[in-house]
Amino acid sequence: MAKKFDHYKGIPDLPEKPRGKRSRPKVMAVVDEDNCTGCKACVPFCPVDCIETVSSDKYDDTPIPPVQVRWNECIGCQICHKVCKKLTWDSIRMIPTDVFEEKYNIKID
Repeated sequence: MAKKFDHYKGIPDLPEKPRGKRSRPKVMAVVDEDNCTGCKACVPFCPVDCIETVSSDKYDDTPIPPVQVRWNECIGCQICHKVCKKLTWDSIRMIPTDVFEEKYNIKID
């Protein structure tokens, strides 16, 4: 007999407790804030809970602010990128960590 929620099997289960980085990621998630609708579809899928809404101080004229990734917590899993690409506007890009560090002058451990 089929269980009541078997039709949700294609959606990954959320972790009980978010985990931190184990090693330096090969790629980093970067949100194209000009393209992000602020729908937050990516937020519940992040296994380390590192996606948040941009501070309302940054955009005074935007009714729904975009999201941003806390880069020091991102593990480069690419789940947010896949969710955004399939469900919304494709506003999360994956950038190689070396390129990210050079472009933004930030060191990722």
